[in-house]
Amino acid sequence: MNSDPIVFLPGMMCDARLFAPQIADLGRDRVVCAAPITHGERIEEIVSGLLDHLPGRFALAGLSMGGIVAMEILRRTPERVTRIALMDTNPLAETPQSSAGYEPLVAKLRAGMIAEAVEMVLGQDVLAPGPGRTEVLAQVVEMAETLGPDTLVRQVRALQRRRDYQAVLRRCQVPALVLCGAADGLTPQRRHEFMAGLIPGADLCVIDGAGHLPVLERPAETNAALCAWLEQPNHPLP
Repeated sequence: MNSDPIVFLPGMMCDARLFAPQIADLGRDRVVCAAPITHGERIEEIVSGLLDHLPGRFALAGLSMGGIVAMEILRRTPERVTRIALMDTNPLAETPQSSAGYEPLVAKLRAGMIAEAVEMVLGQDVLAPGPGRTEVLAQVVEMAETLGPDTLVRQVRALQRRRDYQAVLRRCQVPALVLCGAADGLTPQRRHEFMAGLIPGADLCVIDGAGHLPVLERPAETNAALCAWLEQPNHPLP
């Protein structure tokens, strides 16, 4: 069995609690940690603050903004990443128009309206409908309130300024999983099909009954996909 340490990177507004089901399951027989993505107003600054604190070599799994940070780690230190899982994320840079679209969110955060900001991000067509949606939203609000508005604004600024990672994905030479919830309207399935097509040998997994946060919405199915990813041989692809 592959025994690489696993580093999880949470999405914007989230902390290690986002991956509680994965840490509990996968952490039974391997080293697992979740690293914060809260320090810096650029993705590059966040990564600079992380690299000295991560294992020498590790499996890397990032969700949403965490996936973007994961792609920057892969760009910066590909020799340290033994495999990569990109979940409900986006390899493309923001356009001026889409970057400007974050400003109402910044205004909510600066006004201390964190629950409203979470609803703005994870509103209609982002999480899967059903009885579990309210609980997942409440969990994200709790994490966001712990992080606080200043940290959340920094995360938004980092997202607005992020680079394009398509070339990084084309150069990826380690086992890769691209995973998303079928009901994710924020980073939809077609975007993940595109990402998987960029990465040599990548596996694509779409989780039914989940939206943008399958790690919480459908943890058993997500964990099964992550276990299959971890079991792939980690020799470089041809």
